[in-house]
Amino acid sequence: MSVANLSLGRASFGKPENSGRLISIEEANALLNEWVPNERLRLHMRQVAAVMKAWAIEKEGADEKTALKWELAGLLHDADWEKFPDSHCRIIIEKLEEMDVDPEVIHCIASHGPKYFGVEPESQMDKMIYVFDELSGFIHAAALIRPTSYEGLNIKSVLKKLKTLSFAAQVSRDDINDALSRIDVPLEQIIDFIIQRQKNVQ
Repeated sequence: MSVANLSLGRASFGKPENSGRLISIEEANALLNEWVPNERLRLHMRQVAAVMKAWAIEKEGADEKTALKWELAGLLHDADWEKFPDSHCRIIIEKLEEMDVDPEVIHCIASHGPKYFGVEPESQMDKMIYVFDELSGFIHAAALIRPTSYEGLNIKSVLKKLKTLSFAAQVSRDDINDALSRIDVPLEQIIDFIIQRQKNVQ
C-alpha cells in the first residue's frame, strides 16, 4: 500500500453528539454484503470482529453496548478495501459519518493502520484492532495450510511462521511489532487468544 495515497489527512472523525449511536450487526453485515463480494475478506472481518468483541468482554469488562462498538469496528475496518482500494478507510469512514455512528468506532477504524492512514491509535479499542488485524489474518493463513486447520495449531508454530519471512510475506512484521509495542500484553497471549476466539468463526 502507498502511504501517501491512503493518508486521511485528519485525526478527528464523526460528531461528538453522536456518541453512543451505533448501527446493528445486521446493518453492518448488509453493508459488507453490498461492498465486499470476496467471501475470504468478509471472513477476515468477521474473525477480527469476533476477537475484538471477545477481548472487550473478557479483558476490558465491557458492557453490551461497548462490546458492540468493538465488534462493529472489527467488522467494518476493511469494508471499503475491495471496491475502493485507492481510497481504503476513507470511504467507510465517510459512510459511517453519514450514518451518524459513534466517533469512537470511526476513529478506531481510522487508526487500524497508522503508517498508512496517518491516525494514531489512542483508546484501548484503537490499539487492539491494530494488534488483531494483521495477526488474525496471519494466524488464519497458518491454519489454512494445515490438514487439520485450527485443530492442533499452537503458539509455537505461529511464532515459527512469523520468523519465516517468506510465509504470508504480505503481512508486515514491522506493523505487528509496532502494534504490540503499544500494549502491555505478550505476543504469546495474543496469539493464543486469537486462535481460541476465531477458530469457529464462519
